[in-house]
Amino acid sequence: MIGFSGFSSTRIQTNGTELSVHSGGHGPPLILLHGFPQNHLCWEKVVGDLAQRFRCIVPDLRGYGNSASPPDDVQHFTYSKRNMAQDIVGVMDAMGIKRGLFAGHDRGARVAYRLALDHPERVERVLIVEVVPTGEFWRIWNAEIALAGYHWTFLAQPAPIPETLIGGDPVFFVDRTLASWTANGNCGAFGSEALSSYRDQMCQPERVAAMCADYRAGATTDRKIDEADKLLRRKIDAPLKFVWSEGGFPSKAGDPLSIWRHWSRDVVGECVPDCGHFMMEENPDGFLSACAGFLTGE
Repeated sequence: MIGFSGFSSTRIQTNGTELSVHSGGHGPPLILLHGFPQNHLCWEKVVGDLAQRFRCIVPDLRGYGNSASPPDDVQHFTYSKRNMAQDIVGVMDAMGIKRGLFAGHDRGARVAYRLALDHPERVERVLIVEVVPTGEFWRIWNAEIALAGYHWTFLAQPAPIPETLIGGDPVFFVDRTLASWTANGNCGAFGSEALSSYRDQMCQPERVAAMCADYRAGATTDRKIDEADKLLRRKIDAPLKFVWSEGGFPSKAGDPLSIWRHWSRDVVGECVPDCGHFMMEENPDGFLSACAGFLTGE
C-alpha cells in the first residue's frame, strides 16, 4: 500500500497549539515525525507497509504541513525541540497512548530524542534517522559540513533576513534544497503530491517564519539544552537505533554511531546505501529493512 489510503485525519489541541495528525494501521503505536522542509507526506512510501504491523500516528510538527504556526518568542523556546516534544506528548494523551515507538527523520528525529530524554516513561523504542544530537553537530563543524549544511546558519539569522530572501523565490529554494540533499541531485524521488505540498508550505510566509524559528531554536535553546544534558551525562534509556545514509549529513561526521553511544544506554546503528538525506523516499525498501526488526524488538 502506497500513501495514506485508509488513514484518518484529525486536528488535536495540544500544548497551546493545534496539530494536524494522520493515523491508521493496527498494532503497537508508532509515532512518525518528519523533518525540514517536509511534512507528514515524507512517510508516504513507507507508511503503508508500517501500518500492516503498527498503529501509525503521523503528525505535522508545529509550523509545518497543516498544523498551526504560532509566532516565535525572543528566547526561541516556542520551536525548541523540548516544546515540540511536549506537543507530541499531548497528541499521545489525546489518543490514549501511554507509551509508544518513535521514528524521526531530520528535525523530527531531534524532537524524538528530546522526548526520549525528557519523557522516558513514554518511549518504548526510538529510531533516529539522519541526525546526530544538535549540540554535537554544532561542535563538529568544519568547512565541508558548513558548505553542505549552510541552511543551519542561514535560517537561524535574525528575522526577517532568511524569510525575505526565501520569499523572493520560495519554489526555487525548496526545490534546490531537496535536490541538493539527494544522492541523484534531483527531485525525482519525491511523489508529486508530496513535492507540491512542500512547495506550497514554502510559499506561506507564516510557515517560512516557523521553519526559520525551528532553526533559530536549534542554534540557541536546543543547543544549550543539549550541552546541559551532556554535562550531566544524561542518556536515553529506551533502545535506540540510528540509521544514516552514505550520502547524508551524519556521514560527514566520520563515525556518527560513536556519537550516539554517548547519548544512549542501548544503541545500535546501520548505514543504508543508495540514498542521500531523504532515505524514506530515495530508498524506501532499505529504510523498511533497517527499521522493521528493531521496532518490533526482533
